[in-house]
Amino acid sequence: MKRMLLLCLLALALPMAAFANSSIDFTNAGGTLSSGGGCPGLCLGTSTLIAMGNKVGNLGTVSFSTGSLMSGNLQMGATFASGGSFVITGNGMDGVHNGVIFSGSFFCSASSPCQWNLVTLANGTHNYTLTGALTGTWYNGMTVQGATVQLTINTGKGFFEGSTTISSGDTNILVPEPGSLSLLGTGLVGLAGVLRRKLKA
Repeated sequence: MKRMLLLCLLALALPMAAFANSSIDFTNAGGTLSSGGGCPGLCLGTSTLIAMGNKVGNLGTVSFSTGSLMSGNLQMGATFASGGSFVITGNGMDGVHNGVIFSGSFFCSASSPCQWNLVTLANGTHNYTLTGALTGTWYNGMTVQGATVQLTINTGKGFFEGSTTISSGDTNILVPEPGSLSLLGTGLVGLAGVLRRKLKA
């Protein structure tokens, strides 16, 4: 009976643990996206972090470099290898962490490729979109694996020629919340103690 009760509690606790992460959106604007000159694929110099969740303003910077070019070309579309770097830094404004918020790299695979895609719009202008998964570390040392980035630029009727200014980018990071897991564990231990007392009585 005891074992059955404990198994039921564990079955109820596992779905709660699955929701112990929260998703935070980061938006950046401006900065120069370029290739060449020591950059293995594409590199974004300092871009302004303009939003983090519901906080808006000049909150810090975003910069990255992709892994090396694996296939295709930067004019017509390409894929990249894992690697490079991706760094989001806060400036302490509006309660945002002062220092590196996220530091990681691109994680590219056959099922989740890091891609540079070209779409030609009806008016003849060119939209390029960079998408990819990230892995790295949150500022408190927790490992982050559920992160994605999407950057869209428009080069007008010309093709990407090695350098362009971006308008905006979006990064979504699934942030681990150890506090939630600790509370869950403490609650389960307390519940087990109460049940043990009742069963002894």
